[in-house]
Amino acid sequence: MAVRFLHSADWQIGKVFADLVEHDADKAALLKRERVAVVERLARLATRRQVDCVVVAGDVFDSQTVPEELLRRTLHAMAGFAGPWLLLPGNHDAALSESVWTRLLRLGVPGNVIPMLRAEPVLCADGRLAILPAPLLRRHESLDVSAALDELATPDGAVRVGVAHGSVQGRLPARSESYNEIAADRVTRARLDYLALGDWHGTLQIADKAWYSGTPEPDRFKDPDRSPSGNVLCVEIDGPGKPPRVESIATGHFQWEKRTLPLHDAQDLELLDAALRGLHSDSARLLVDLTLTGSLPVSQEAPLRTLLADWQARLHLLRVHDEALLPELSDAELDGLVSEEMVRSVIAELRQQQAHGAEAGERARLALRLLLSEYRQLQSSSPGGG
Repeated sequence: MAVRFLHSADWQIGKVFADLVEHDADKAALLKRERVAVVERLARLATRRQVDCVVVAGDVFDSQTVPEELLRRTLHAMAGFAGPWLLLPGNHDAALSESVWTRLLRLGVPGNVIPMLRAEPVLCADGRLAILPAPLLRRHESLDVSAALDELATPDGAVRVGVAHGSVQGRLPARSESYNEIAADRVTRARLDYLALGDWHGTLQIADKAWYSGTPEPDRFKDPDRSPSGNVLCVEIDGPGKPPRVESIATGHFQWEKRTLPLHDAQDLELLDAALRGLHSDSARLLVDLTLTGSLPVSQEAPLRTLLADWQARLHLLRVHDEALLPELSDAELDGLVSEEMVRSVIAELRQQQAHGAEAGERARLALRLLLSEYRQLQSSSPGGG
């Protein structure tokens, strides 16, 4: 009879999104709340799929100082699934002598919520499924703590599932931690039927029997070619030595997108609008980190700002980087915009300097943008101004 479980990781309950608070504290608070709401969705999914347990491969909590109220909210969120919740300490919530785990245990946890604080097997599904944890006892470990899995004994006929949090040597697109390395051949060494990994926030298969589930609720901007987040893995294994069947299931509410777009004319503004429309059917659930490049005519700057302001009101968050967007001012535009000879002379000098590149060009570009903005404001506010 097959065993079935959910593999999740990197809930990071209590994450405060400090870099976004300065944009909008209320919106950052909603992101924080959603990290608990996704646990409720996992509980419903686990019940619906009738899994034997839910395995969380580290960083359940974002820090050791998560408020007590949030600990209780997390427990309430798990109440929708009556089966075992197996929680591994990661680098954010390492199993220190005094930690978020000792605080949680003092509050009192239901019998089906099992913090795996030691490298000891936990048996599920009437002993047919053995979960072998490699908890982090410190934030940064210089040794591979998953080596302990090699020596863990399990009942005959039990499926062996290892759980670890860290960076598998040579398998990630980029290192997620400088410490907490996991041997690339740990599956073979520990005779595992599956290795449930945490720390990398995207869903990623790194071997036939080894997966990162990624965080179930996205929490950062990623380039389009990076592994997706906002998923949980449903894993089914027919028995010892049988290949795991892994299904990625979307669980995220918010979607984080990172895009770079060049702008050169009015048509590109239409393409920008279309690109933002195409990212998600529900714009209120979308966060966008947008970098604008190119050289845009000054006549199109006001339409651009209007377009961005409109999307700012529709998206959950829009963060714009336009430092590399050059103001393009033709001679005809200059004649129509500026009448004072002195201002025209300064603009001409700045236009020459911004073509130099490097630091001088950056300063000239910024100065030109500020000068044109101030000049237009003065013109529009003066008597008879447009």
